[in-house]
Amino acid sequence: MKKLFLMGRSEAGKTSLTQALKGETLHYVKTQYTNTAADTIDSPGEYAESKHFGVGLACFSFEADVVGIVQAADEPFNLFGSGLRSFILRPIIGIITKIHSPYANVPMVKQWMLNAGCERIFLVDNVTREGIDELMEYLLEDLPSLSMEEALSLQSKGLNEWDPPVSI
Repeated sequence: MKKLFLMGRSEAGKTSLTQALKGETLHYVKTQYTNTAADTIDSPGEYAESKHFGVGLACFSFEADVVGIVQAADEPFNLFGSGLRSFILRPIIGIITKIHSPYANVPMVKQWMLNAGCERIFLVDNVTREGIDELMEYLLEDLPSLSMEEALSLQSKGLNEWDPPVSI
C-alpha cells in the first residue's frame, strides 16, 4: 500500500479521512502535531495555513509515496497555488471531502486542485464512506518498479518515476 501524506486547511477532514480509511468510527481529534502511521501521515492544518510552516510540509512529503491535498467541498478559499509541484516531488492527488455539505461547490474546489497540479481527484464523504473504496483501490495499486538506470534516465529527461513513459 502506498503511504499517503495528507495536507490541507484545518477542519478539511484529514484526520477523519485517516479514520475512515482504517474503518474506524469517526471521532473528533484535533491534530496538534504530525501523526505518522504505517500507511498515512496526517499533518495539522496550521502547517498549510502558515507560510512559516510550509517548508515542513515539503519535508514530510519525502516520507510518503503520494501526497493528498485535502480540501472540503465547502472551502471558502484555496490555499494551494500552481507552484505546488515545484517543491513536492511525489505524485499529488486531490481529495475533496464534505461533498454533501449544503454549501458544497465541488466544481470550484476541483478546479483549484487541477490548477495545483493534482493528477487525480477523489470525491469522498468520511461519514457515509462514499468514495473511500475508490481511494483505497488507488492506494493499494503497486508502486512503479524501476532500476537505478531507469530512474537516472528519467531524471536526465526531467521526468518523475511515476510519469508515463515518453520518447524524447
